Amino acid sequence: MAVLSTANAVTTTLLCFFIFFISLSHQQPPLDSAEQEAVYAVLNSLNPTIPWRTLFSDDLCLSAPHGIVCDYPLPSSSSTTEQSQSAHVVELSFGYVSDETPNPPCSDNATLNPLLFTSFPYLRKLFFYKCFNSTQSSHLSDLPPLPPTLEELVFIENPAFVTPLAPFLRNLTALRRLVLVGNGFSGEVPPQIGAFADLEEVTLSGNQLSGEVPASLGLLKKVKILDLSHNTFKGCVPEKLGNLTQLLKLDLSYNGFGCKIPESLRGLQCLEFLDMSFNGFGNFGVPLFLGEIPRLKEVYLSGNLLSGVIPEIWENLGGVVKIGFSEIGLTGKIPASMGVYLKNLSYLGLDNNKLEGPVPEELGLLEFADEINLENNNLTGRVPFSAKNGHKIKLAGNRGLCFHNQISCSGENGGRVGQLKPCKKTAVTVPAAVLFNGASLVGFDPLTLVLGFLFVFTGF
Repeated sequence: MAVLSTANAVTTTLLCFFIFFISLSHQQPPLDSAEQEAVYAVLNSLNPTIPWRTLFSDDLCLSAPHGIVCDYPLPSSSSTTEQSQSAHVVELSFGYVSDETPNPPCSDNATLNPLLFTSFPYLRKLFFYKCFNSTQSSHLSDLPPLPPTLEELVFIENPAFVTPLAPFLRNLTALRRLVLVGNGFSGEVPPQIGAFADLEEVTLSGNQLSGEVPASLGLLKKVKILDLSHNTFKGCVPEKLGNLTQLLKLDLSYNGFGCKIPESLRGLQCLEFLDMSFNGFGNFGVPLFLGEIPRLKEVYLSGNLLSGVIPEIWENLGGVVKIGFSEIGLTGKIPASMGVYLKNLSYLGLDNNKLEGPVPEELGLLEFADEINLENNNLTGRVPFSAKNGHKIKLAGNRGLCFHNQISCSGENGGRVGQLKPCKKTAVTVPAAVLFNGASLVGFDPLTLVLGFLFVFTGF
């Protein structure tokens, strides 16, 4: 009986909670009627093949496609206006991503409805994924300003969305995330972006942006990700980027930057990812300050004009897992310290340089290495890699290298060692006095003598 009584009590409690939440949901105000009509219009412009009004005929805050999110006003006895008693759209996400985020899909002839800019005064997030993909770009100009309440602006892979960046960003001082990847944004990054004090991410990769990067980016004290890769920026990297003390990722790759990589970047003490590859950074060598960034995990400088030797900066960089120093004019020897201190290294790219001398034995002890690329240098001597990592070693283009039988030269499983020859076995030198002076044979171990003869005359 006690058990039944307890079960009944639990059931009654759950029923009361259920009734409470049902009644609470009925007390929620409906979506503002103007915003509801604007949502229908936007959906129809993005995909007119779907009967949106038929599928979602009720209040869109209670029944809406995934990606449309509302917020309700806080209860207040002083709020009497109709607008203050209405729900409002705060998030709009378009373009099917996956089954986990099944946003409304965009059609091949999707167009941008201007109501997006004027009809959602409470909007906090706007997201487009692969919505504007037509081969004929639609050049947009004189767009109305987006609502100043916007905190996240995300456009990913919309190549037909072609517009200057500066007017698109005006008045967005509440932004926290600015992610514009693979679109048609053009022009310069406006200096006013430095006034967006709450920005935590600025990703502008894969657009048509140009000009010089404004020094005002150094005012974004909260930014953790700065990615300007795959554009056509030029000039020098601003020294003030060294003020971004919270920065975790800096990617400036595939641009036209020149001058010297600024020394001020040593101030990025939280930095984990640095990519400056494929620019025009000049003849100043690999920056020594890299050794002063203790949290660094990945660093890429490939495709620049740095030249010089690989510096001895690795002692404090035990967390580094990937290094890309391909085709930057490196000379001299590969320092053994790389193998000593970089125990977690999984990728090392030193190919297409002018490195010489032997491959350090210590590199052969890197047990986590997925790929070591030393192709097209002037390296000589014995290859120190064993069979367990030899299949991912790339050594082609080094005529002076040779291998022992513990590493194959077949190039299987992704390895490329080229036309390396087997190393000649080193002969044991037997003193001439032992060989030709009978008196000196006294007390000499016969087995040692026989082995000496074999090494000298047969190479065995």
